[in-house]
Amino acid sequence: MFYLPNIWDQFSIFYSTPSSQSFLKKAYIKRNIQDAEIKSFDNCYTFIYYLEQAKTYYEQSKISPISIQPILLFYGFVHLLKACVLTINPDYPESTAILAHGVSTRKRKKQHYEFLKDEIKIQKNGLFTHMAEKMFHMKHLEGERITMSDLMGQVPEINSVFRFLTSSNHWIPISKNGIDHNLDHKVLDLFHMSMERFSTFLEEKINVNISSLKNSDNTLSFQTGKKISYHHSGPIKYNLLTQQFYLSLNKSSNCFTYPELLIHYLLLYNLSMIARYEIEWWYDVLKNMASNDYPFIQQFLTHSIHKGPYLIYTWLHEQFDDLNF
Repeated sequence: MFYLPNIWDQFSIFYSTPSSQSFLKKAYIKRNIQDAEIKSFDNCYTFIYYLEQAKTYYEQSKISPISIQPILLFYGFVHLLKACVLTINPDYPESTAILAHGVSTRKRKKQHYEFLKDEIKIQKNGLFTHMAEKMFHMKHLEGERITMSDLMGQVPEINSVFRFLTSSNHWIPISKNGIDHNLDHKVLDLFHMSMERFSTFLEEKINVNISSLKNSDNTLSFQTGKKISYHHSGPIKYNLLTQQFYLSLNKSSNCFTYPELLIHYLLLYNLSMIARYEIEWWYDVLKNMASNDYPFIQQFLTHSIHKGPYLIYTWLHEQFDDLNF
């Protein structure tokens, strides 16, 4: 695997009150938040403690049995997300409504329950909707229902499981050659689009200007006005295993353009709820392995241990790049 040696070492830049306060102050000033200096001082310890508590959860998850990993990973991820939200909203949490999870799932699983067919529903209030709006400017998500299969399909590291077990491919690689990004020209057939329509589609979905889209030697090449974001590029996501960007092919999914941070939150939430409240089904899956649910769950948890903190660090890194920190 090509994971970074220890992503937690990268967080050490924030492990001092002067550096965290300076970072928060610049973030608040950029967003025209009043009393930026006072609020950055008030929040710098909380910011550090969120990161430290998250690290503890993740470190414990690495040495824990899979039966409790979803619980540890979910709460570790929640603390990382709270640190991110604090960089945008200095008053978080300003109400008890924000303290809710922001999503819900079926409380009692039906007979012959299959994890990949389960749904999660987005609620009006809570951490999910709050961070979606504050971190990614996504509104009006209330009431959306998303299946676990669609969510798993938006995690590029899981693609090998889909290909092996379902003979389906959810991603197409994007290679880099200098300033050119390259895709196999068959993407036009897969999306049923002309070059012009595909160019417009990319600009709309990844929020960057596309220029010089050309088709030569069975390769589509394009350039972007700015580098592809790890978080604001919708259906384009980064695969830690291959250290390469990929374009999602599952455009019919209603989470097609969700940033991967949101995808991981939804999957970890549902898995943590199952590990806490659906013990009989959970241990049946873990012990008997009688369905395809186990390979998907096991692979996701294995990757999420590394990918979750990586996504958070890159989000914070993009913030302090913007701030010239």
